[in-house]
Amino acid sequence: MSSQPWVLQFCHGYDGPFLDVARQYAALFEGTPYKVCTVYLTGEPDAEVERASASDEVIFLGYDSREVRGLKLGAMRRLRQIVAGRDFRLCIAHRFKPIYVALLATRLPVVGVLHAFGVFERAMRRWFVSRFQSRMLLLGVSDAVRDEMRAYLPDWDRERIQTLYNRIDVGAVQAEQVSCEVAREALGLPHDAWVVGNVGRLHPDKDQATLIRGFAEALPRLPAGSLLAIMGSGRLEGRLRGLADELGIAAQVRFLGQVPNGRRYFKAFDVFVLTSDHEPFGMVLLEAMAAGVPVACSDCGGGREVVEGVGRVFPLGNATVLADVLSTGPANSCIHVPARFTDEYGRQCFMAFRHLRAWLG
Repeated sequence: MSSQPWVLQFCHGYDGPFLDVARQYAALFEGTPYKVCTVYLTGEPDAEVERASASDEVIFLGYDSREVRGLKLGAMRRLRQIVAGRDFRLCIAHRFKPIYVALLATRLPVVGVLHAFGVFERAMRRWFVSRFQSRMLLLGVSDAVRDEMRAYLPDWDRERIQTLYNRIDVGAVQAEQVSCEVAREALGLPHDAWVVGNVGRLHPDKDQATLIRGFAEALPRLPAGSLLAIMGSGRLEGRLRGLADELGIAAQVRFLGQVPNGRRYFKAFDVFVLTSDHEPFGMVLLEAMAAGVPVACSDCGGGREVVEGVGRVFPLGNATVLADVLSTGPANSCIHVPARFTDEYGRQCFMAFRHLRAWLG
């Protein structure tokens, strides 16, 4: 067995935001003696994913979602083989399936990172993780997620259920983002319009209906030619287009569809609004802040924590208050990513967790 100390990072997949999540957690060990091996349960090998994972080694198990239902015995065997060859001190597992596999396949301490609400609604899941409490640390991506976990697991030591916010590499994100002029050209938006931006799948969870109603109500108070630009796709597109038409603002609402690497174009927006009805965190808010765009968010869980001290918060589903927010402008003219959402701050918080210090030595 190698004498080099390693950390195992076990991810369900690299779709959506989870590739950057893997980078965030690998970055926690920069400047330490630990090497990081990132293992993806699902997804085919991909050179760009390997590069973006920022890990010392990346392994693709290559399962699809159907193959990891049930007991996932094949994945357990393969994870045991990976762990047997090196001096692994710790496993960081994202989402419940990787947590489950890691606990059964290894004897490592497991840091389980939860990125969503409702993970422990099922009694069987609560029973399962409680069996392994002595070698677990659970992290929520916001206080809202942490507090929900603590409510579901009231007998746990509270120090074993903590918050570690999602983070961004501010410099890297800003280097990707193009100018307002270039972004508007790419998105087909007029250069002289005042643009309200939104990014997210067109799904009830994102509540773009409230966004459209709030924009319609604010429109008489906004600069002439103002537009609402919604980046994303989903099953509600037809219904949302119908709502814009019903409110008489179809010409002022632009549905941009799915835009690859959409955060590159956030400087196209004059303000960014998130109207989700429950948001564990809200990474798009950080990406908008990195572009210097004022942000507003519904009081929807983790989103409030992200914009606190920087942006505006309005009551969930309240189009009238949202209209007031849009028409009165940002609460803070100096937009920046707060330090608590940077890699450096995340590293300090992570290494300060008492149980983690004991495991890493």
